Amino acid sequence: MTDLTSRVHDVLPSVLDDLETLVRIPSIWAQPEHHDDVRRSATEVERLLREAGFARTQIVEAGGAPAVIAHHPAPPGAPTVLLYAHHDVQPTGDPALWTSPPFEPTRRGDRLHARGAADDKAGLAAHLAAFRAHDGNPPVGVTVFVEGEEESGSPSLVALLEQHRDELTADAIVIADSANWAVGVPALTVTLRGLADCVVTVETLGHAVHSGIWGGVVPDALTTMCRLLATLHDDAGSVAVEGLHHGTAADVEYPEDRFREESSVLPGVEQIGRGSIVQRLWAEPAVSVVGLDATPVATASNTLAPSARAMISMRVAPGGDATAHLDALEAHLLRHAPFGARVTVERGEVGEPFTVDADGPAYDAARSAFRDAWDGTEPIDMGMGGSIPFIAEFARIFPDAAVLVTGVEDPDTRAHGIDEGLHLGEFTRVCVAEALLLERLADRGR
Repeated sequence: MTDLTSRVHDVLPSVLDDLETLVRIPSIWAQPEHHDDVRRSATEVERLLREAGFARTQIVEAGGAPAVIAHHPAPPGAPTVLLYAHHDVQPTGDPALWTSPPFEPTRRGDRLHARGAADDKAGLAAHLAAFRAHDGNPPVGVTVFVEGEEESGSPSLVALLEQHRDELTADAIVIADSANWAVGVPALTVTLRGLADCVVTVETLGHAVHSGIWGGVVPDALTTMCRLLATLHDDAGSVAVEGLHHGTAADVEYPEDRFREESSVLPGVEQIGRGSIVQRLWAEPAVSVVGLDATPVATASNTLAPSARAMISMRVAPGGDATAHLDALEAHLLRHAPFGARVTVERGEVGEPFTVDADGPAYDAARSAFRDAWDGTEPIDMGMGGSIPFIAEFARIFPDAAVLVTGVEDPDTRAHGIDEGLHLGEFTRVCVAEALLLERLADRGR
């Protein structure tokens, strides 16, 4: 064990204590009743960074949630590294479904369970661990930027980046908001799908009518909606919307038995789409119905519903244009209106996909740090089916910086889900890797 690795292990107990303090704060910016909690979380983040030894810390806003910026100046001739994380979290869903209360950090086996224990308060905790392991005086400049509304789509992020461009400019940017390939296998995320969503409304009647008197002649809105949604995929489950971009995934094998276990797909349920699993997950468009407004079963009667609504989420393959894909989805829905039904589309958010050419000194330093932190295991370059749209904004605003997308999660983290949990062994390796990365970026910057 190197001296630096040993120092990471020395600071980990205090870092985990601080992480538990953070996850006790229900910092859900998506729910207005928790806005004060998000402000309290920002105050706590600023305190932790200030007490860690950063020369300058501040809480900043640009019309949205509070973010925190902390800065440690670079020694002469050394590069500066920007470390990103976010301190807001997803809503919990039904707390009764959690094994332990979602905002009471609980250790079970090799995991720390709580909302935000991984996504992404552990990202901030990893930054703290790396900085503390260097005794608050790393051999590179370090700027930490902790956002407060990532789980709400980062609506004020671009304004923050533009307003604080000079403070945030760096030679390398570490985005600690992704995942590793598996427990025991580190990864750099080099592609992310983009995101576009909309709400479609189907109307067939001016008001509800008796299903016995009018059924068989009058189309009800729910059946009509089902037929419309069915046009989004072909019989094999591939997306049937015309004009979408299809990419090419990295050459990584994802065994079906592992896929089925990690996705929790039920026995007998078939995969949809065509191509390898990673091709479909990382480099193909995906369309999913994520919400439906219709008459609840519990209050249903023999009545034909006059209207129904559905929320549709589209993932955009790397290399595609999210706005153009939303155009194509809207056109498809309008063109395929069943039975002449009235179909309207309310356009939602778009976020661009991301692809990075992960070659160069910063990426070499990261792979070297991963290799040592994971006891010689070679890191892989992986894609991510999910979307982190703000990464494209970092790349646009800071075009000269190397963007490294790392993460504290693993395939069973259950981020956004019930019983979210941080694998403590992997978290230790993440912290060691980041401390080593700061050291090796200094070596390559000279």
